[in-house]
Amino acid sequence: MRTPTGGLIRALMAAVAVLVVSLGIFALGADGDDAVERTRRLRMVATQIEARGISDPAVLAAMRSVPRHRFVPEAFRAWAYDDRPLPIGHDQTISQPFVVALMTSSIHPTRGMKVLEVGTGSGYQAAVLAGCVGEVESIELVPELGRRADLLLKQLGYRNVHVRIGDGYDGWPERAPFDAVVLTAAPGRVPKPLVDQLRVGGRLVAPIGRGVQNLVVLTKTEQGNVTEVIDTVQFVPMTGKAAKER
Repeated sequence: MRTPTGGLIRALMAAVAVLVVSLGIFALGADGDDAVERTRRLRMVATQIEARGISDPAVLAAMRSVPRHRFVPEAFRAWAYDDRPLPIGHDQTISQPFVVALMTSSIHPTRGMKVLEVGTGSGYQAAVLAGCVGEVESIELVPELGRRADLLLKQLGYRNVHVRIGDGYDGWPERAPFDAVVLTAAPGRVPKPLVDQLRVGGRLVAPIGRGVQNLVVLTKTEQGNVTEVIDTVQFVPMTGKAAKER
């Protein structure tokens, strides 16, 4: 039998490599989510989310599904499934996974809900919300971030997220009332327009204050607003009109 030459062996190996990729043996999905990233994500949910007390099935399912590495700049993707915030440019960050899960579970999400998100940022929080509720209306003050997040969310198939460029302090009156409001940046106090646009019985979750902040859940009732502090966090400050109230 004739022994293949080195050149022939290299050619065969290259052909096999092309075939492997084309057949999806590396399990690369349409959204660029490969088996390695899925394994990292499942480990993240088990060790960082479930192990710390998050038990809402819809939230856990969304956290297992959303490819966080796609929302992280290329330079930081090695840390995409660590429980840490990461920079996304324009002095903004993508929140750590546990805090995203905590805030999402704090609104008691259900499929029929319409949620206002103030601060689209990377789009990751919106994607997690989209997996748990009916509609997500998201506002981003920084045009570049808003456009980038909107494009990525569309590419990944999140059709129930609508992104608008503007100051989230004023909410989105045309889409109100909302069943829940989620703030991903910290104002000095809860902006009144956001409470006004919250449905009675609805919940608003937000980091409040400077430096180390209180993560607050406000429930709107017929008798008034009930506020509960559920954790301490450190978010970037809310800019725009909210900055004038600090």
